Amino acid sequence: MKDYKKIVLWLDYFNSSNSRKQGRRVSLDKAVREPTLEELVESAKRLGFNPEPSRAKYPLRMYQNSGYISIEKKKTQGKQKAINDIARVLSQVRGERQESVRNASAPHSPHPSQTSISKKH
Repeated sequence: MKDYKKIVLWLDYFNSSNSRKQGRRVSLDKAVREPTLEELVESAKRLGFNPEPSRAKYPLRMYQNSGYISIEKKKTQGKQKAINDIARVLSQVRGERQESVRNASAPHSPHPSQTSISKKH
């Protein structure tokens, strides 16, 4: 039975690879490419929600694995406002994750003060 106190937000709402017809609910400048459920959960938590994640297939694209989060409906906030707020934070979360991956994979060169230069006489 449907829980009218919760809002369901699908990953597909935020996926820049999807067209509006395929279920994207945010503009391309707010969307990210192939968002993960973990990124969506982190974004919702940063906004003060207590998300309940679920893996499922989005009804418009049953051939592809997806997922959604369920969040409490706030009296002052509608579904589209929640989608837009989460989309804004989702792009920040994606940027932080990409930055941490880049830093982890970058070769660590010693600080210039730690290198010794040998002089030939």
